This record gives sequence, C-alpha cells and structure tokens, in this order.
Amino acid sequence: MKILFVHQNFPGQFLHLAPELQKRGHQVRALTDATNQRQTGIETLRYKHTAQPIEPTAARLGRNYAMMSDRGVTVARAALNLRQQGYVPDVIIGHSGWGETLFLKEVWPEAKLIIYAEFYYRGRGADVGFDPEFSSRSFDQVMIAQGRAAYLGQALTHADAGLSPTHWQASTYPAALRQMIRVIFDGVNTATLRPEPAAQFTLPDGRLLRAGDEVLTFVNRNLEPYRGYHTFLRALPDVMAARPQAQVVIVGGDGVSYGAAPPGETGWKQRFLAEVQDKLDMARVHFVGKLPYPQFISLMQVSRAHAYLTYPFVLSWSMVEAMACGAHVIGSATAPVEEVIQHGKNGTLVDFFDIPGWSRALTEALAHPDRFAPQRLAARQTVLENYDLHGVCLPRMVEFVEGFAPKP
Repeated sequence: MKILFVHQNFPGQFLHLAPELQKRGHQVRALTDATNQRQTGIETLRYKHTAQPIEPTAARLGRNYAMMSDRGVTVARAALNLRQQGYVPDVIIGHSGWGETLFLKEVWPEAKLIIYAEFYYRGRGADVGFDPEFSSRSFDQVMIAQGRAAYLGQALTHADAGLSPTHWQASTYPAALRQMIRVIFDGVNTATLRPEPAAQFTLPDGRLLRAGDEVLTFVNRNLEPYRGYHTFLRALPDVMAARPQAQVVIVGGDGVSYGAAPPGETGWKQRFLAEVQDKLDMARVHFVGKLPYPQFISLMQVSRAHAYLTYPFVLSWSMVEAMACGAHVIGSATAPVEEVIQHGKNGTLVDFFDIPGWSRALTEALAHPDRFAPQRLAARQTVLENYDLHGVCLPRMVEFVEGFAPKP
C-alpha cells in the first residue's frame, strides 16, 4: 500500500508504526511542518504554514477553530500539489489535534483516512474545572471547552476510523463517534525498558545513584499543574523530613505543555518551588531538566518510588515506561491512570488533591521497598501483557492499518 502519515511533529505517536509498515514492504511517506527537521528514515515532505492573524472582533469560541482550520487548509494545499504530481495514497494516518487532517478527504476521497483521536475536549468530566485552583468551573469555561472540540468532531466525522491509546481517552468522544475508534496503546519497548540491578544514574553534581538506593522520581515534559507538579512539591517537605537519606530527582522543563502559563514572568517550576523551598534540603532535590532517553531509562531503573499525577487528560508514556522498568508507581486516582494501575496490586493510587495522603504514600514506598516488591513485579507484568510494543501493540496497529488495504 501507499501510506501517508500526517503529523506536524512527525513521527510523534507514529514513531514505531511508520518504520514497521515500511519494513513490511509498504510505500511510506510523511507530511510534516517545515519547522520539523527530524530525520526518521521515512521519506518526508514538508509544508510551510504561517499562522494567520485572527481578527480581534472574531467570536472568542471561533478563534481555536480558525487557527486549526487554517493549518488544515495549508496541509490540504500541500496535498493537492502532491495529487497533481500523481501521488494518491491508499491510507492516510494523521493526528487530528492540530487540524491537519480536516480537508484531506477533499483532495483524496478515495483514500482511507485514520485519525489519531487522542482527546476530545469536554466542558465537564475531564480537565476543565478539575483543579479549581487553576481552572474555573464557570459556564464560560464549559462553553470554551465545547468550542475547542468543534474541529475534533469534524475531523473524525470525515475520517474512516479513529485510533486512541486508552479506553478513557476514546470515551471522551461523543457516543455517535466513539464507535469509530479502535483503542490500541502506542506501546513501550519492554526489551529496553526493563529492571536492571546494575543500573546507575549520575546526578548533575557527579554523585551516582544506584538501583536499591532511596530514590524518589517525578517526570514530566514540563513541570506544571496539569501533571500535578504542585501537589508533588507540596507533599515533599514531609517526605524528606521522614526520610533523611532520600534523594529526589525531578525531570522536566520549565515551559507549558498543557493549560495556561502562570501570570507574571515566573514559570510554574519556580512558583511552586518558592512555596516549599525553605522546608526542603535542596542538596537532596535535583532538578535535571529534560533528559536524553537512555538517561531517563537509567533513572527509572534506579527509582524506588515514582510519583505520577495528571488531571483527567491524556496519559503520559513515562508512567507506563516506569512500570516496565519495575518501578513502584504512586499515581493519582484519576482517569486514565486508573485504567492501568490497580491500587495495591500493581501500584498505589492517591487522590490527586490529598497532599498528606501523598506524603504518607511516598514515605511508605521509600521506607519499605520489600513490601512493595510484588507490586513492582505486577507492574511490569501488566505492561508485558497489555502495553508491550512488539508483543502486543504494534502487531495490533499493523493489523488495523492493513485492514484498510484496497480490495482486489
């Protein structure tokens, strides 16, 4: 088949699927934003998108759709140019989150279109209003969230099928569209992500942490409320007071991946740290920024307790990767974390807002690693059975895509 991947930051979620399909003999291409210069081994075409200014008088709820549909038009024009050159894909696989797939069926109506249906914005029951400290429960916010979903509904309506990584993320879509979505997790490579008794991680000051050491970890792309950075830091003083030998390693940038930036010039990282810094032994708190992937793996292999929190939103790969490494994950009792972690069986769940509860759970995990050894083993087994890249997820995705092959 001729298969075209569309993603403004390719490969994104298609990191493993695209090369696997190419290896199986399909003609694979990718279409991505010109600012994305990653080299992937896949023939890559690029479109140049210039964001158009939105008129100040434009209805507020329409601004998001205007931005996403503008990109969709840019991608459609690039697709039309490819069509005029004689290129017609059999299958298109694209992420719907930036509007890129909106008009591709107008260019290639004969192609099958699969969209990565990661999340459908909702006014209630998900991230909006979940954390009153940073997200209003006002009716205006409900309407804004509903307005943001317009292009996502359009994207799936004009597709042939959707692909979602968790059942809860698929459930955020309206019932009429949900039946179009196949749930297959992206997959983690358990051959690489595995327990390693000899693992070591070097701190910025040169000290070595080893598997078995008293290490507490927290990982996110950016340190922000959506991923519970504020709850984690607020729980930390009691943990460090109770465990004077514990080393805390915090991974993540100081930008914003989700939600709004904080008011003023101070980022979320420093804003929340300032609340508790005078109660912490900062010689034992290590902010390491964004790590190269091999170093991240080593850190998960030395972690005794790994904290993962999220609003009801998309699930981070890092949580499942930590479980694959045999880490004891203490996770927030929120969707879709609860889809993966069963409390007391393959991890520990704590109410997102229960700061004393987080302090107790993290302290207990650090103090009694032997007690939680069965949960660590069960965590890895959960990943092997349900989320393993080569044994479970990738074969399912390949079968799904190849099911759209043209009939002879």
